[in-house]
Amino acid sequence: MREEEKKQPSQNFLKRRWAYPAIYLASAAIIITGILWYQAGNDVNEKAKDYSYDGVPTDNEFNQPAEEVNRSLENFVMPVSSPEDTVIEKQFYDTEASAEEQEAALVVYGNMYYPNQGVDISKDGKEFDVLAAMSGTVTKVQEDSLLGNTIEIEHSKGIVTRYQSVKDFEVAVGDVVDQGQAIAKAGKSLFNEEAGVHVHFEIRKADVAVNPMEYFNKSLATLQEAQLEDKKVSGEQPDAAAAEENAVEDQASENKATEDKATEEKDAAEENKSTEENKSTEEKQDQAKPKQESKDNADVKDEE
Repeated sequence: MREEEKKQPSQNFLKRRWAYPAIYLASAAIIITGILWYQAGNDVNEKAKDYSYDGVPTDNEFNQPAEEVNRSLENFVMPVSSPEDTVIEKQFYDTEASAEEQEAALVVYGNMYYPNQGVDISKDGKEFDVLAAMSGTVTKVQEDSLLGNTIEIEHSKGIVTRYQSVKDFEVAVGDVVDQGQAIAKAGKSLFNEEAGVHVHFEIRKADVAVNPMEYFNKSLATLQEAQLEDKKVSGEQPDAAAAEENAVEDQASENKATEDKATEEKDAAEENKSTEENKSTEEKQDQAKPKQESKDNADVKDEE
């Protein structure tokens, strides 16, 4: 009897019209709540994978790859394909090198000596593609009749690579280039005609040229950490206008020296000619003198 009384309230509840709809609604609410919670958890995970979030300005607003991070993982390489086929026509002028090596690293132009601020690379006198030694942004593309055109690429604040004696530009200022991308072709320059077809390659930190041979296959961080206070080489490459003016002055001096030499030779020739004429006259006089003496003697005998 008591068991029947205990079962009675629950049976009465289920017999009510709204009982089953209420149970269905409660179950649906629980399921929907679970689905929303699951989706919210996924959204949080997706946001956690993103390196930026709304409300905070970043330098990568357009989802571009982080160039600076990529560059820091790269090593400097020679600006050519197949480096084993290249020749270093002139080495970097190192202040700590021997006197003989320093002399070999001097460029002679317009009767002036300039320390080589990079390395001059050639391929048996043949043209070849000049490649970016490291990813970066092109900051300078300039035609230069003396140095043979120039391209500069910035890889980090204050660190650039410079490519001179090039032609057929394939990049413009503002272009972002990848390591190994062709940027121009090797050419010639008036500044270093002896090198023939070549590319003059420099690596600079805070406008101080460093020996590229010491940084090939080394990372950007290595150069960033380097102390260069005592490494600066005096004697920059000549400015095109100044060098042209010096060349004109040197040519004028050379022409004047040639003219002076020609005048001296002419004066000497005239002096020699005058001397020879005087000598010939004296010889004739000497030859005529015995004849005159013989004639005088004959006159004296006739008088006797």
